[in-house]
Amino acid sequence: MKRFSDETIAHLSEVANEPDFQATKYTLIRQLGRGGMATVYLAVDQELQREVAIKVINIPDLNPDTTNRMIREARIISQLEHPGIVPVHDVGTLDDSRVYYVMKLVRGQRLDEYVAQQSSLNDRLRKFHLTCEAVAFAHAHSVIHRDLKPQNIMIGSFGEVMVLDWGVAKILRSDALETHPNGAVAKVEASTDTAHGTIIGTPLFMSPEQTRGEIAELDERADVYSLGAILYFLLTNELPRLTDKLGLVRPRETNRKISKAAEAICLKAMAQQKNDRYNGAKDLAADIEKLIDNQPVSAYRENIFERLQRWVNKNRLLIFLILAYIVMRVFFIVTARR
Repeated sequence: MKRFSDETIAHLSEVANEPDFQATKYTLIRQLGRGGMATVYLAVDQELQREVAIKVINIPDLNPDTTNRMIREARIISQLEHPGIVPVHDVGTLDDSRVYYVMKLVRGQRLDEYVAQQSSLNDRLRKFHLTCEAVAFAHAHSVIHRDLKPQNIMIGSFGEVMVLDWGVAKILRSDALETHPNGAVAKVEASTDTAHGTIIGTPLFMSPEQTRGEIAELDERADVYSLGAILYFLLTNELPRLTDKLGLVRPRETNRKISKAAEAICLKAMAQQKNDRYNGAKDLAADIEKLIDNQPVSAYRENIFERLQRWVNKNRLLIFLILAYIVMRVFFIVTARR
């Protein structure tokens, strides 16, 4: 009897578990990515004749917690209508009880892949600023992501930034409401699916309180820490490093070309005590915008020499014109006396 290879068995298992969309308007094309709970497929919406991404629970599961989590994720994303958050088009249940939801198909690269091909720090900071703005929008609607990392940020074909994977997002208020243009009001319940001691997130990008499993203590500042860890990666091309004695290795210890202001922003976002961090992604975004525009940032107090250097850099043309005028005046005065 011929023995099938491991690759063949794995392929047959994948085909067997592939969801059946025949009763829907969607036609599956291929798998895009697979996680522990769900798989994302490339599909075609036959009615609108457009490609979409569909996230489907991996196997039929009678556990209502898994199903509720998928539906809740879809509802959270659908209410966060922002250019930096992938919109949800549809949600449904297959004949085998698997829940799915349909999203806009985003073509591009993950942030870590994009960074590997981009050397411009300013470009990285602009992409990071757009990320902060998307997260700040979620914070304004009482939603925290809880798993921000470069792999969950997509850079689109035209440079757009999308924050992905809101599967472990937390609702901070039980009365989080969204009023739609037609007057309907939707409600997403506050997170109740995690208990104290549960660790949610990705190592090196989790805040200290996340690492300790302090679920009740998590707020916007947990996302700020994760954003700070992403900024650390963008500045140094390395993952954040923690030592037992010195704590976080400062970015400038890795690369002295990093400005003190950029390092200060990163360290403030990644402060061990959440009260020492930015209050939310909006405040972090404001400092990043100032950094890009070469303006003073709130996280770093410049000395008089640095302020003078900043003024000189900002007014180079004016200084050049004044010096040129002085030189010309001196030249005319000297030549007139001859």
